[in-house]
Amino acid sequence: MSNGFSRREVMAIGGAVASTAALTPLARARMMPQDMDRDQFVAVVRELRAIVGEDWVFADEASTISYRKSGIPDLRGEHIPSGAVAPASVEQVQAILAVANRYRLPLWPISTGKNMGYGMATPASSGQMILDLKRMNRILDFDAELGTILVEPGVTYQQIHDYIEDNDLPYWIDVPTVGPIVSMMGNTLERGVGYTPYGDHFFMQCGMEVVLADGTVLKTGMGSIENGNTWQAFKWGYGPYLDGIFTQSNFGIVTKLGMWLMPRPPVYKPFMVRSPNVEDVAAITDTIRPFRMNNLIPNGVLIMGALYQMSMFNSRADLWDGEGVIPLDVIQRHARANDIGMWNTFYALYGTEEMIAAMEPILTGAFEATGADVLTAAEMRGNPYFEHNETLMRGGMTLEEKGLVRWWGRSGGAVAFAPVAPAKGVETIGQTELATEIMNKWGFDYAPAYAVGGRELHHIIFLMFDKGDDEHSAKAEQCMEEMITRFGERGWAAYRSSVSTMDLVADQYGAANREVNARIKQALDPNHIIAPGKQGIA
Repeated sequence: MSNGFSRREVMAIGGAVASTAALTPLARARMMPQDMDRDQFVAVVRELRAIVGEDWVFADEASTISYRKSGIPDLRGEHIPSGAVAPASVEQVQAILAVANRYRLPLWPISTGKNMGYGMATPASSGQMILDLKRMNRILDFDAELGTILVEPGVTYQQIHDYIEDNDLPYWIDVPTVGPIVSMMGNTLERGVGYTPYGDHFFMQCGMEVVLADGTVLKTGMGSIENGNTWQAFKWGYGPYLDGIFTQSNFGIVTKLGMWLMPRPPVYKPFMVRSPNVEDVAAITDTIRPFRMNNLIPNGVLIMGALYQMSMFNSRADLWDGEGVIPLDVIQRHARANDIGMWNTFYALYGTEEMIAAMEPILTGAFEATGADVLTAAEMRGNPYFEHNETLMRGGMTLEEKGLVRWWGRSGGAVAFAPVAPAKGVETIGQTELATEIMNKWGFDYAPAYAVGGRELHHIIFLMFDKGDDEHSAKAEQCMEEMITRFGERGWAAYRSSVSTMDLVADQYGAANREVNARIKQALDPNHIIAPGKQGIA
């Protein structure tokens, strides 16, 4: 062949390119990076294999299946990667970037690719090659006196949890809902949250190493000082604070991340506030806010809707086999049967016995004034809904929220929407009414949760649908677009987005914001090879 490769080699490297007749439209859409022909792609793959080894480049239909699984609707095949490459070191990342710049190969960096509800490992546009950093999975440093840790992208929360346990270290980690399989770095860079007092993950981040598109290695904060020893101890460094521009962006590839860990408290006591009525969420929110503002409740507070909780442990068929959305009275009946309310609020106290004894009656009285029951482990031991959140609020390992994607059975999917608002009860009333209206209009069950961080309210909505049904998937896509649009019109924009709606959400933040991001992108990545389209930044 004219490109110097045998036919067998071409088929092995990019079989999807060589024989398109038998491929599905989805596979055909993901075959090639934009503006790259087959010969160029084959050459790229050969060069990448020379860098990372034969076994760590994936460029055929079978070997890229795991990178295409997302759970979000994608009927037009708009988020299908052309392949994947998995480096084992910073030096290999730099070499891959050199190849990408030379061929204009778009790269979509991931850590473990478990961004549930937001697209998992799939790119913002088809044809991008996944830069899979899972092989870079070392815990590089753990300062047992300061409680700081330095990790590579592939390090999971489970790995850190095991390290702490194995070395009997007096610290807790703070985890997102599916912590065991999730990268600490990946979740932090998406500005994800957890459920202990260290739940704002980016706030607890301290120091990064970033490889820029031209191969430059940048250490932020105190990390750039020769012989420095405070990289994980002091966040700000000197001059402009740069760490933030590498979160939710495509300005560089983060290869090391420092974090602060929470000292293990002498006493931990979790609580559940069980509220019987849908309209109770407003009073709950207004009760939580002053305690969070004064840090008297030290952790972010989850207000879980009954259907959200039950969808973790049940399929839809377990609760309802009738037509249309699940009626409210059916949800109430199942909630009572499971010893939970229509809203179940989870918070915890951490400290000494004396501290908890002083605060507990104050909080209990405040929540009981809303008409709720305040329950502890003594009353709720053995209840899976309580124990799930009890585990999260102490940084424990759980995968139970993966059950959301099984709501419609084995072919189930789920896409997340997370608008933010001020932490005021009136906001919950408007958001609950609007979400119920839109989701029920499209035939979807509204399974909500709210979270009160400090002064902000996060509305956590998982739109669960049957991914195996094209009509249902199309409705899910339309429903999500309507929710983002109409919530945005009310001033309720999302703080993160699925890869399928990044442009739509970015537009809500205004032209000036997008223009500044575009200028930074052009300066740092003039060939636009790192994750084009991420967060609406080309």
